[in-house]
Amino acid sequence: MAKFIITDEFWELFPQAEIAVVLAKGIQNTEAHVADVRQEINELLQRSSKEATKFLTEEVFSENKVISVWRKAYQQFKTKKGVRCSIEALLKRIEKGTGVSLINPLVDIYNAVSLTYGLPCGGEDIDTFQGDLLLTKAVGGELFLALGDEEYDNALPGEVIYKDEAGAVCRSWNWRDGQRTMLTENTANAFLIIESVDPERKYDLEAAAASLAELTKKYLGGTVEIALMNIVNRELTL
Repeated sequence: MAKFIITDEFWELFPQAEIAVVLAKGIQNTEAHVADVRQEINELLQRSSKEATKFLTEEVFSENKVISVWRKAYQQFKTKKGVRCSIEALLKRIEKGTGVSLINPLVDIYNAVSLTYGLPCGGEDIDTFQGDLLLTKAVGGELFLALGDEEYDNALPGEVIYKDEAGAVCRSWNWRDGQRTMLTENTANAFLIIESVDPERKYDLEAAAASLAELTKKYLGGTVEIALMNIVNRELTL
């Protein structure tokens, strides 16, 4: 069976990182399935957006701790100019008052969890993976077509990415997902991930993973499994 493997190259950069994975299998991520509870999911996202203002206590946006720790992390590897982590992108919307758009049930759920806990959350369709999924440093040139793009924008040498045998799955750690592996209404088996580079937030990470698993099962059905990964526990069977 395929595995998720966090490689030595990653741990050399971020030995204190902790990553929570939720494997959600046999889910129904369709609007038809959640029709009776769609308003609950919408309200969950709205509440989390309001709650997220607790992370914005500094006058200078980049000096808020949940953002500054990721700014520093992104300085440790090659990125495109202006690339920011996913939680910063969400919190920027909160700061500006533009709100977070609805996408599909599972993405809306993990965005709500991300905002509630101030941690990057993401997700991919397991059934689209080719071979093992790696969190590693790019060789360079790994194929990548980002969400919303029409042209390929491939990985840079030394960039931290998620990748499989077909190319990059998510670029610059958690900046942009690719079209090939994105969560859709057809997704039945999902790989959900929450990342932390702040050792002080271990319990927040664990609580976020538990919440993500609970909400996914509650609204989308199926089964859920949580794995907490670190420099010692770096492989997971998918």
